[in-house]
Amino acid sequence: MNYSRFLLPLALAALTSTSAVAATYTVKSGDTLTAIARATGTDAGTLMRLNGLNSSTIQVGQKLNIGGGAVNAPVRNAAPAATNTGGAFVRTAAARFLGVRYVLGGSGRNGLDCSSFTQSVFRNLGINLPRTAASQWRSGRAVSRRDLRAGDLVFFNTMGRVASHVGLYVGDGMMANANSYKGRTVIEPLFANTYWASRYNGARRVLN
Repeated sequence: MNYSRFLLPLALAALTSTSAVAATYTVKSGDTLTAIARATGTDAGTLMRLNGLNSSTIQVGQKLNIGGGAVNAPVRNAAPAATNTGGAFVRTAAARFLGVRYVLGGSGRNGLDCSSFTQSVFRNLGINLPRTAASQWRSGRAVSRRDLRAGDLVFFNTMGRVASHVGLYVGDGMMANANSYKGRTVIEPLFANTYWASRYNGARRVLN
């Protein structure tokens, strides 16, 4: 399933009752893990743990354990939440670069590394970021983990030094980043992933 669909406010079309209780949900065309999580009052990371998923990719027809929660079906094509209206623009900008091959030092459509990915996303928003993760760490202002919102830069110590990797928080416990291990730009869990959680340095906000 195309990762860019994660970035759209999509519906859970099959569940019609707002108070229905279900132990499983069958993935339909257009569904995303995030949309399903929102409808069940949880988060994508929890659904991944419940179903033993290693990424947020889901397939049409796949049955997901949703923990028996009550489902509130969202409205298809609903407007973004009133809070952090800039987050929708960030997610749209990020979607343009998902799936691009990871290349250390790369800065174009033929390859990106972690900081050129975030730099490219913000360039599409008319914001100039420094080129490296370490210099981006000095941009904007620090924000706490509990106050993260879509558009915040998130930083990690992956090479024995502060801010050796940077990603882009996109909401619902997920981040977009150019992942050298996976070889491309992806959306994946932030704190639900023990690798990233254990290496998290902090976050910076460059969007007001």
